[in-house]
Amino acid sequence: MQSTSAPNALMGDVLMKTPVLSHLDFNLLLDLDALLREGSVVGAARIRYLSAPAMSRRLARLREAIGDPLFVPAGRGLVPTQRALDLSGRVQAAIEEVRGVFTPQDVDFSRLERTLTLRTNDGFAGTWATRLAAALTAEAPDISLQFVPHTDKNIDALRSGVVDLDIGVLRTAEPEIYNELLFEASFVGVVRENHPLLSRKKTKSGGAVSAQDFVAWPHIATSPNGRATGRLDEALKELGLRRRVVIAAPGFQSALVMAATSDFLAVMPEPFVRWAMAHHRLHIFKLPVVIRGVEVSQSWHVRQHADPVHRWLRGHVRAKCNTDE
Repeated sequence: MQSTSAPNALMGDVLMKTPVLSHLDFNLLLDLDALLREGSVVGAARIRYLSAPAMSRRLARLREAIGDPLFVPAGRGLVPTQRALDLSGRVQAAIEEVRGVFTPQDVDFSRLERTLTLRTNDGFAGTWATRLAAALTAEAPDISLQFVPHTDKNIDALRSGVVDLDIGVLRTAEPEIYNELLFEASFVGVVRENHPLLSRKKTKSGGAVSAQDFVAWPHIATSPNGRATGRLDEALKELGLRRRVVIAAPGFQSALVMAATSDFLAVMPEPFVRWAMAHHRLHIFKLPVVIRGVEVSQSWHVRQHADPVHRWLRGHVRAKCNTDE
C-alpha cells in the first residue's frame, strides 16, 4: 500500500470537506490576515493576542471554511498555498470594508451630489428656503433641495425615504420618528401699509386693534385644505363676533401677497410675516383675541438618524430657524 505524507494527507482531508459557511465571523478574516502577514502560527498568535494552540485551532476553522489548506509545511515553517496568496488582497479589502461599516462616515461635502427633500408649508419655504440653500451649497456646491407640499402627516414618505425631513406642526408622536422643536410662533394680524384700519390715531401710534374693527374688514384665511375657519373663529365667537372670510388662500405666501395688495386682512405666524416685511409693504398688529401659537418641529425617520449628511442638513435647518437674519 502506498504511504501518504502528512502534507498530502492534510490536503486530502481538507478538500474532501464541504466549506462550512454558516459559522463564519469577522475574526476569521482577521486571523487569515494575520497568518498571511506573519507566515507562521506563532507570529499570527502574537499579533492576535492568542496562544499558539488557539491560533492553530483558528487555522483549522479557516481551512474547513475555505476548503483549502491555506498554509502547508515547508521546512520548519509554513508557506501559503496559491489560494491563500490569491485571497491576500481580497482579505485586506474585506477587512477595510467591514471596518467602514462600524466607523463614522467621513463625508467630503465638496464632492457630495445629493437631492434632499423637505416636506413643509410655503410659509417655511418662503422664509428660509433660499437662505438654507445658500448655507448648504456654500459647503456642498452640488447639493440640491426639493420642497414638497405639506398636504398630510403620513409618515410613509419618511419611512420610505421619499421625504428626508418633515417640517411643520407636530400632531402625533410616532415611535420610529424623531422630532426636534425648531421654534414657537405666535399669530399676528397683517394688513398693507396705510390700510384704513390703521387710520385711527390710537392704532397708528401703536395702540391695539379692537375686536370690532378687526371683524369689520374682509379676511383672507390661509387654508391648504380649503377650511376657512379655525381657532381664531372660535375665539371671536366667544365675544359674539364673526369675521367674514372672503378668500381661502392655498398658502401663507399667496395670503401675504394678497394682503399687501388689497384692503383684505390676514392672520398668520409672525416669523413668516417678519421675513415678508422686507419684501412687501406690510404692517402687523396684535390680535384682539388670544389664540394659542404653534410649535414648529423638524421630524425624521430613525433610518436617517445617524446619516452624517442628514445630521448636517438638520443642523443647518436648526441654525437658520434660530437666527434673525
